[in-house]
Amino acid sequence: MVFRLILQEYVRNPRGVQLFTCGWLPASSSPKALVFLCHACGFKLAAAGYGVFGIDYEGYGKSMGARCYIQKFDRLVADCDRFFKSICDLEEYRSKSRFLYGESMGGAVALLLHRKDPAFWDGAVLVAPMCKISEKVKPHPVVVTLLTQVEELIPTWKIVPTKDVIDSAFKDPVKRENIRRNKLIYQDKPRLKTALELLRTSMDVEDSLSEVTMPFFILHGEADTVTDPEVSRALYDRAASTDKTIKLYPGMWHGLTAGEPDDNVELVFADIVAWLNKRSHHRKPEHGGRVTSAPSEPARYQRRPVSGGSGMDSPVSMPRRRGRFLCGQCRM
Repeated sequence: MVFRLILQEYVRNPRGVQLFTCGWLPASSSPKALVFLCHACGFKLAAAGYGVFGIDYEGYGKSMGARCYIQKFDRLVADCDRFFKSICDLEEYRSKSRFLYGESMGGAVALLLHRKDPAFWDGAVLVAPMCKISEKVKPHPVVVTLLTQVEELIPTWKIVPTKDVIDSAFKDPVKRENIRRNKLIYQDKPRLKTALELLRTSMDVEDSLSEVTMPFFILHGEADTVTDPEVSRALYDRAASTDKTIKLYPGMWHGLTAGEPDDNVELVFADIVAWLNKRSHHRKPEHGGRVTSAPSEPARYQRRPVSGGSGMDSPVSMPRRRGRFLCGQCRM
């Protein structure tokens, strides 16, 4: 499987924070469609014929900012919206289908991007999405009230107790240790405000599940203890979409694309590619060919190439059994 790196640079968001962005295309053909990553991996999708673009959230991966500190979840969504639409507005991509791809927290980002502009996206792949707080782990209202009272005083404190997500998410022991050794992946306790923002966002997304109208494909491991598979069932049942698919994988954990044995990962990606292939088509340019719903901010982005990026636009062969990383936050 071969793809080529075409983008690796920093963009400055409206708050002045530099965010790492990246992009890949098939090695020798025009992309079938565009796939935009929300906290997900995508090398295999580029090798399967898709144009793949990602951005590290503020404070995540290779992006600048306080490590894994989410002051406002809406800002994170807005950063993705600006960057993704700036790519869609490029002349060579205006006729391509546009898909969102979100894993875990990225599932919430994808759903909020859809809510922000319902007609813009042609569909979404949602892998173990964070779209509802399971009753099994929902904190008691008294606990939430107490934490909320002090969040503005100690917003960045790492005081929220949590289990080791890496141990719970990645089944394959070799891949689990590779993830643990990656210094770009946050492994400390969640910051107070980050945890509360994730809770509020999950509740917000849960309240609007019936407003989801785009085509989507949910994939979830039945043995997932990080995000409850019943949460995905709730999204499937309540969404207004007429084109919706859900597949639960017996015995698989949370990290379907990063932490399972290779055969399982190949199965999951084969299902994703098959779903995308059936829905990729040429779009008619809107109002003279431009993406009219793209905000004006992308033109003000200050772009800075990543140093040492000599491999730009060159074919890359992807080994089948070696862990790789897409942007700074994504695993494969």
